[in-house]
Amino acid sequence: MPGDSLAGPFPLWPYGVSMKTVILAGGLGTRLSEETGLRPKPMVEIGGKPILWHILKQLAHHDLREFVIALGYKAEFIKRYFLDYSNLNADFSVELRTGQVERHAVQSEDWTIRLIDTGLETITGGRLKRLADLLRHETFMVTYGDGVSNVDVRKLLAFHRSHGKLATVTAVRPPARFGSLIFGEGQGPRVVEFAEKPTVGEGWINGGYFVLEPGVLDYIAGDATHFEREPLENLARDGQLMAFHHEGFWQSMDTLRDVHLLESLWASGRAPWKIWT
Repeated sequence: MPGDSLAGPFPLWPYGVSMKTVILAGGLGTRLSEETGLRPKPMVEIGGKPILWHILKQLAHHDLREFVIALGYKAEFIKRYFLDYSNLNADFSVELRTGQVERHAVQSEDWTIRLIDTGLETITGGRLKRLADLLRHETFMVTYGDGVSNVDVRKLLAFHRSHGKLATVTAVRPPARFGSLIFGEGQGPRVVEFAEKPTVGEGWINGGYFVLEPGVLDYIAGDATHFEREPLENLARDGQLMAFHHEGFWQSMDTLRDVHLLESLWASGRAPWKIWT
């Protein structure tokens, strides 16, 4: 399995702690309409915290602390959350006569977050294309704002560095309702085909957690491009898409049933994605 022979921990160099991670957080979340009628899916709470917070905590555990959040649907909810984050996670005194606020015992995160509205109707590839000016000059990560895992990001980055291709996708094995990855005979983890929601396959699917070189942006036409279709299909065709196999926990949050599953895991005190202390 790719990554198995990579004994950690690995330094993130040459990527460094300033490496940008894009969180795709602008979708409508229509399959979770019970929740997303009121708020965007990344703000649906697990254990009293938005799932977006859980994703950022897991990434920050691996020293990734510079985030670009691609917004769309109900973007104001996510913007407001981070604008208020420091105050809501601190003790403070308020002088009601003057409105002066003094903060005490601040409990905040060492994160830099850039919140960018990438359009209400823009598709995943288009959201990345709109961020091109920020991403053109260095390797970057991309993941989705609606799922959690215990992917070893350091091993993922080391694997990407080792093969020299334009793109790495993290392959996982959940129930087969997503796009399947097909690997080349005798070619190790090189992806030769990217099939969108097939009925048969060897069981590996796109789990997000991409590591990408800036050249990937040239595979994206515009706002209407699904990153999971033509760009990944053409990268696979060109021999530029590699897969990092993750055998551990991975769970997307697409339905109310998924929300209840994640909530029960968190309540048990044994949530597999909680790798931070």
